Amino acid sequence: MKRVVLFIATNLAVMLVLSVVASLLGVNRYLTANGLNLGALLVLAGIFGFGGAFISLFMSKMMAKWSTGAQVIETPRNPSERWLVDTVAKLAQRAQIAMPEVAIYDGAPNAFATGPSKNNSLVAVSTGLLQTMNKEEVEAVLAHEVAHVANGDMVTLTLIQGVVNTFVFFLARVVGYFVDSFLKRNDDNAQPGQGIGFFVTVIVCEIVFGILASIIVAFFSRHREYRADEGAARYLNTPQPMINALRRLGGLEAGELPSNMAASGIAGGAHGLMALFASHPSIEQRIAALQTAAR
Repeated sequence: MKRVVLFIATNLAVMLVLSVVASLLGVNRYLTANGLNLGALLVLAGIFGFGGAFISLFMSKMMAKWSTGAQVIETPRNPSERWLVDTVAKLAQRAQIAMPEVAIYDGAPNAFATGPSKNNSLVAVSTGLLQTMNKEEVEAVLAHEVAHVANGDMVTLTLIQGVVNTFVFFLARVVGYFVDSFLKRNDDNAQPGQGIGFFVTVIVCEIVFGILASIIVAFFSRHREYRADEGAARYLNTPQPMINALRRLGGLEAGELPSNMAASGIAGGAHGLMALFASHPSIEQRIAALQTAAR
């Protein structure tokens, strides 16, 4: 539940920040100086929507290291770290991608992959995961994360987030303009799109549209988790290690990642209505998908 709330809150925060920046830059006045300029609005929505998403993507490795305290293994200091680096190298070769940076961070069981491209990525595992799983299960988790990198999931989710951000930004201002115009219909000297009605409507619409957009982003995020599980089974030539790792995760209290990375961890999922907003399918659904694919 907490992970789902963080996922939604992060997306809403992005849109609200964009809205405030647009207001401070005088974008609203420019767009409504001679009536609502839909073409200019769509261009600006694209710039703000995709701009924020791609900035997050390019900063993803740095932010991941900073927010989790992950330490990249430059030179393995013990057999465990050597095994970890060698295993990721073997999986990266099978996936035909450049060797990711490998890192360890202190925390409850979890793991994640991030980075701006297939050839510039980071795979990190928590100390809790290393302590509670056997090597076969850890290898499956690493294979899952390498599959995320090989599938280009970071870029794909960034593009999807950019698209929904663009439409939230665009539609909120279109609705705001018409609401403000309605409120000022008896004032011949008033300029629609520059009053309090516009500002309040935009904020409300961004919250509502942002929640709806989170459902779309979460749907694609869940789909990529199934694909990464399938990739892990393919790299290991059997789905059983991934199934075992998921079962182990299902019996553990998974570690929470920072809100900006809530969708990146291997653990997650929700049930009932909140499943619509979950970035991960439930453990049971993922195991069932792997078992079905193996038949």
